[in-house]
Amino acid sequence: MFLIGATGCVLARPARSRVGSAPASLGAETVTFPSQSGSVIRAWLSPGQRGAGAVLLLHGMGANRESMLGRARFLHRAGFTVLAPDFQAHGESPGRHITFGELESLDAEAALAFLRSSAPGERVGIIGVSMGGAATLVGSKPLAVDALVLESVYPTFHDAVADRLHSWLGPFGFLGDAMAPTLIQFVAPKIGIDPSRLRPIDAIGKVNEPLLLIAGTEDQYTRLTESRALFARAVSPKELWEVRGAGHEDIHAYAPLEYERRVGEFLISHLRLGSIGASVSDRDCDMAGMQSSALPRPRECSASQMRISGNTPRY
Repeated sequence: MFLIGATGCVLARPARSRVGSAPASLGAETVTFPSQSGSVIRAWLSPGQRGAGAVLLLHGMGANRESMLGRARFLHRAGFTVLAPDFQAHGESPGRHITFGELESLDAEAALAFLRSSAPGERVGIIGVSMGGAATLVGSKPLAVDALVLESVYPTFHDAVADRLHSWLGPFGFLGDAMAPTLIQFVAPKIGIDPSRLRPIDAIGKVNEPLLLIAGTEDQYTRLTESRALFARAVSPKELWEVRGAGHEDIHAYAPLEYERRVGEFLISHLRLGSIGASVSDRDCDMAGMQSSALPRPRECSASQMRISGNTPRY
C-alpha cells in the first residue's frame, strides 16, 4: 500500500517551474487568462500572418510550454499564430494536482477561446502531446477545431497508469495491470478526478475534423497497439504516422525534418485560406516566409532522417 501511495503522489504532484519569457526569435509575449479549472493560465502568444492560420500547442504531463518551443519555432517561421500555455499545476500556472486531462481539458478550452479572440477569423489547429492530446478530447465534448494533431495519447486512464507501472517496476512490470485499478482507486478521490471520464478512446469518434495521429513504435507509456486502437475508433479523414524507433518522447526533436514536413503540410493544407484540402505547395511555403528546408519534400530526406513506419495509411 505504501508503494501504491507513493506512486500516486509521484503521478499527481504539481510540476511547477519558472519558465520566463520566450526567445526573441519567436516574437512572442507572455499572456494570462482564466480557466474554469480555477487556475490562471500563463502562456506564450506569437502573432502570425493574416490568413495563415493559428495553432494551439498543448504539452504533456509534467512538462510546460517550454517543451513545445521547437514546434512553436517552426510554426512561427511558417507564419502561423501560435499559443503555447502551461496547464494548471504545470510551469507557471498554479494548481494543486495534475489531473491527467480532467482539469486540463478546461484549460485547453480556455486557451482555445483565448487564441480565437487573439486571431479572429483564422482557422485553428491543435497539436496535443500525451496528456495535452487527451485534454482536447475528454472535456464535455472534444474541442472543435479545423485540424487536430495528437501525439502519444493514451486511450484510457487505466492504460496510462498500467503502462507506466509496467515500465517503472522493471522485472515486476507484469504486475502493472493488476496494480493499476488499486492505484487509480487510491489517487482519484484524493485529487478529485473521475477515471470514467478519462477515456480518449470513447471521445475520438466524435472528432469530425481532419486528424493526424502520431505514435512512436517503441513507446512504453502509450504502446503502439493502444495508438492503433485509438486510431481505429477515429472517423475519416484521418492519418496515422508511426515513428520508427521513437519512444514516449518529443517526436519533433526525434525526427525534426520529417515532423516539420508532415505536420507542416497537414496544417497548411487544412488551415490556410484558399488551400483547404490541398497539399502544401512551393507557393504556400513562400507565402509563409519559410526556408525551403523547413518543409522538405520526401526526395530531400535522407534515409536516416525518415525514421518512419513504411505503413502510414491515410483514410
